[in-house]
Amino acid sequence: MTEILARTEETATATELDPRLANDDLRPLAEQRWGAYNIFAFWMSDVHSVGGYVTAGSLFLLGLSSWQVLVALLIGIGIVQVFCNLVAKPSQAAAVPYPVICRSAFGVLGANIPAVIRGLIAVAWYGIQTYLASAALDVLLLKLFPALTRYADVQQHGFLGLSALGWGSFMLLWVLQAAVFWTGMNTIRRFIDFCGPAVYVVMILLAGYLVFRAGWGAIDLNLGAVKYEGLDVIPVMLGAIALVVSYFSGPMLNFGDFSRYGRSFAAVRRGNLLGLPVNFLAFSVLVVVTASLTVPAFGQLITDPVQTVARIDSTTAIVLGALTFTTATIGINIVANFISPAFDFSNLSPQRISWRTGGMIAAVGSVLITPWNLYDNPEVIHYTLETLGAFIGPLFGVLIADYYLVRRQVINVGDLFSMSPTGTYWYRKGFNPRAIIATVIGAAVAVTPVLWSTGPGMATAAQYSWFIGMGLSLVVYRAVSPKC
Repeated sequence: MTEILARTEETATATELDPRLANDDLRPLAEQRWGAYNIFAFWMSDVHSVGGYVTAGSLFLLGLSSWQVLVALLIGIGIVQVFCNLVAKPSQAAAVPYPVICRSAFGVLGANIPAVIRGLIAVAWYGIQTYLASAALDVLLLKLFPALTRYADVQQHGFLGLSALGWGSFMLLWVLQAAVFWTGMNTIRRFIDFCGPAVYVVMILLAGYLVFRAGWGAIDLNLGAVKYEGLDVIPVMLGAIALVVSYFSGPMLNFGDFSRYGRSFAAVRRGNLLGLPVNFLAFSVLVVVTASLTVPAFGQLITDPVQTVARIDSTTAIVLGALTFTTATIGINIVANFISPAFDFSNLSPQRISWRTGGMIAAVGSVLITPWNLYDNPEVIHYTLETLGAFIGPLFGVLIADYYLVRRQVINVGDLFSMSPTGTYWYRKGFNPRAIIATVIGAAVAVTPVLWSTGPGMATAAQYSWFIGMGLSLVVYRAVSPKC
């Protein structure tokens, strides 16, 4: 019933949408065609990347036993699934993207605040993932053309912290991603339908090769020594759970950009079930099996799949593996970090900035931030995730509180595109002060332990920046907002 209300209470026709708030990309979809497999494939593309591989593998190095890590993984990804279902419903019901649904909570003009924050975060991640994909391509090029080695040395041939070879690979993938994005959503859907399964095939083949070389008995799900026992494991497991949620916090927040295409909410839920707990657990097991076999096979632990592929004594295998992981990382980049800022920046000025223009703004910004300096070691990785979580969590909390606790799952779709002072989401000159205050309070409190990591208990609290920001903003927004 709530979904019907969301679409029919006062659905605007194309001629009724205020041009200052609408364009062809932001208006409600006439048809929603994605089924459960398309959502499943979206999550496969989001998980099956070099970044996802390294993140999953890092959890097995925390000093926990393998079953404790798997439990933490399941709990973390289960939380992600629940929250993705929550954030998916309003966009699927109204058939509009994330920045448009945010107008309900922040106001028709105030929605630009979460749009800009999410867009800038996506720009950072877009650059990071492009860099990770280019690093995979570097390995392939060096294996095939050893003469390029001197151009891979940042000291001899480098600029802004990246080697000449790195720049070449980065810009090549930058152009390829932009080309795929420019072709439109249907091509992107077909692309992600291919990427996720392709990585599974390569990873299974890679694991099979390592088993053949090292033997079944060499598989060890404990990549590192078990350091914690008894109650000492609890804070470490909680930290692992928080890391999983933080890793997915970006695509989780703007999942409405994709759920809007779902033919039904039931299809979206099925896709989330298959793509998150089922897929992520299977992927994580494959990661740790593959990584553990690198010790007997190559004499050292290798947690980067591209470096593992590079050790195989077959040029064909190296080319196939490196290209597959590169393609997969392009897949996650497009779905998680290209489409989101495209909608977000388009929302700023719909008549001047189209979806494609918004995406290209994000692409240019991803180069300017020199992303290779943001993701070059585990400490920086965790700091990056904690910082992003501190700002993403509050946006999530306000959106969920508004839709489920304040408005009771009722959306006036027509007023999402109305600049009338009598409109439901006009609030105060187009801005909702309550949502802004709740966001500022949540973000300020959540980012404090991240920035003041040397304070008492702050290093531990920083791991939960997303939860702190989300929970506090949700409570504050609900407390200051009257029920509709």
